[in-house]
Amino acid sequence: MDEARLAEKPSLTLERFYPVAPEKVWRAWTEPQALSRWFGPGGPQPVALAELDVRVGGRFRVLFGGAAGTEHEVQGVYREVVPNRRLAFTWVWPRTTPERGLLAAQTARIEALRAQRAAVADLYRALGG
Repeated sequence: MDEARLAEKPSLTLERFYPVAPEKVWRAWTEPQALSRWFGPGGPQPVALAELDVRVGGRFRVLFGGAAGTEHEVQGVYREVVPNRRLAFTWVWPRTTPERGLLAAQTARIEALRAQRAAVADLYRALGG
């Protein structure tokens, strides 16, 4: 989908600030072990699998869930990879109800603020089913 058509889709932007360097935020999104420490609801629903092929066209897959057998899976394809600055990818929940199975796009823009502070702006766009 080209950028002009993508810009027409519904979107939501979330901005968050972290007291760490942008490189640490980047690792949290791009290294399986680091992602496994924060991704998902936490507690009794840990990440069981994090497969990340962080390159344009590479795929990711994350499985997490609880002991009650409620396993969740999210997967997608990386669209843009600029180390420590920008990570864009598609996002889909393949094992879910049809209304939640819609394809979406996410772009994480990471910016350095001051020493050891990073701002992350996440832009989410619905792409359709």
